[in-house]
Amino acid sequence: MKIGKKEYKDRTYIMGILNVTPDSFSDGGIYNSVDKALFRVEKMLEDGADIIDVGGESTRPGYTMISEKEEIHRILPVIEAIHSRFDCPISVDTYKSAVAKAALSSGAEMINDIWGFQYDKMNAEVCAQMGASCCLMHNSKDKNYDDFVSDMLDTLKESTSIALKAGIDKDKILIDPGVGFGKNYEHNLIAVNNLERLAELGFPYMLAASRKSFIGIALDEDVSHRLSGTLATTVLAVVKGALFVRVHDIKANKEAITMTEKILGRA
Repeated sequence: MKIGKKEYKDRTYIMGILNVTPDSFSDGGIYNSVDKALFRVEKMLEDGADIIDVGGESTRPGYTMISEKEEIHRILPVIEAIHSRFDCPISVDTYKSAVAKAALSSGAEMINDIWGFQYDKMNAEVCAQMGASCCLMHNSKDKNYDDFVSDMLDTLKESTSIALKAGIDKDKILIDPGVGFGKNYEHNLIAVNNLERLAELGFPYMLAASRKSFIGIALDEDVSHRLSGTLATTVLAVVKGALFVRVHDIKANKEAITMTEKILGRA
């Protein structure tokens, strides 16, 4: 897979989470200034992050949508600062085409769309026009499925079709099962357990399970005590062939990936 000038293949890479929001479920309000954000990015890169994913709107359960103007106001100074100081690809977590266009114009090279281009299909057009990569996540407005895994794959297939029809190169498309979005507790466990099924669609895939509520339910732990559970999902992602994991705790996850890859003989 290509993101900007860099190519990713044959192992599992880390997408580091940078939420510049006041209300994200795990780290809201911690990095919502340029200086704090830059300090966090520097630390994530030192610890082994391969790409930084900037989010300006919390999409936790029950979130309140903010305006495009507000989202752009939150993320643009951070994107511009990261782009000028660090040599790393920048992804932006947005499903709004106006935000995507502003972000890509300011140095971002990837759009991470929680609705897989099915909320705002112009998001695909913007990515195509600007030569950007994309991550397309499975999502649903409800949690009613006939056959959960098959329905998830069908929805992702529709998202990738939108991307290809818009003109996005196949080697710039990443897919994500969308843990925590449009799913109940059991669905989330099934999605992780069936992660390798995403390979049937012919695209690389990412697991974004870090600190999420299904881990809290499984372990009966609050959000500040979910690292062990997150590491279990990361190890499983490596075993199941994920190209990326999207995580908060970079160093611990990097070590888990490295150890798992050595055991599997991929190092």
